[in-house]
Amino acid sequence: MGTDPAKQQEPAMKKKAKGDPKTGQEEESHTCCGCRFPLLVALLQLVLGISITVLGFIMAGISSSLLVRDTPYWAGIIVCVVALVGTVMLCVSYQPEEKTCFQFAIKLMYFLLSTLSLITCVLAVAFVAHHYSQITQFTCDAVLDSCQCKLDTSDPLSRTFVYQDVADCTSVTSTFNLYLLLQMVLNLITAIVCLLACFVMWKHRYQVFFVGVRLHSLTGTEIQQQKV
Repeated sequence: MGTDPAKQQEPAMKKKAKGDPKTGQEEESHTCCGCRFPLLVALLQLVLGISITVLGFIMAGISSSLLVRDTPYWAGIIVCVVALVGTVMLCVSYQPEEKTCFQFAIKLMYFLLSTLSLITCVLAVAFVAHHYSQITQFTCDAVLDSCQCKLDTSDPLSRTFVYQDVADCTSVTSTFNLYLLLQMVLNLITAIVCLLACFVMWKHRYQVFFVGVRLHSLTGTEIQQQKV
């Protein structure tokens, strides 16, 4: 009794599909512990951005005379926007290869905003580190509802830094100093995460690293074929 060759091929094709490691790798190439790895990066950006923003507003509440550059909540807001764009892109319509112009525009926007966040966080680290280096050398005195600090009390021409609406200089030399240190650490970690996000987006667009031409030894049969 004859058998249908099409029916014989179906189990073989199913078996091949199940046992094909390449297919499994393609399906799991963008997952890590059940989640997409780029999504984990975007969520980490969101957590760090919120932390920087909240800490920046707390720092701004210590004194009304603090400059914007010394309370880098602006860096955290930018990182939060980047994280939201990345989360929406990776949760809703993520695909390794762009299928529509809209999806390509979203990916490009996320890549450019991550680059902007990287630069912003580096600037925030520079500003905060400069203020931190100064505040560790301050000599402060409380005057009414302000705190006046100098770098060199023996120099009459030394610049005086005034922190308004401060009841105690301890909030400047101790609490605010600690917040500056935390901002440096958070912004440095966020800059590294944004750099990682840019790398991940680039790698998912260009899956393979081309490192050159692969050379392999020729067998005796191949040499003979080339001579013929």
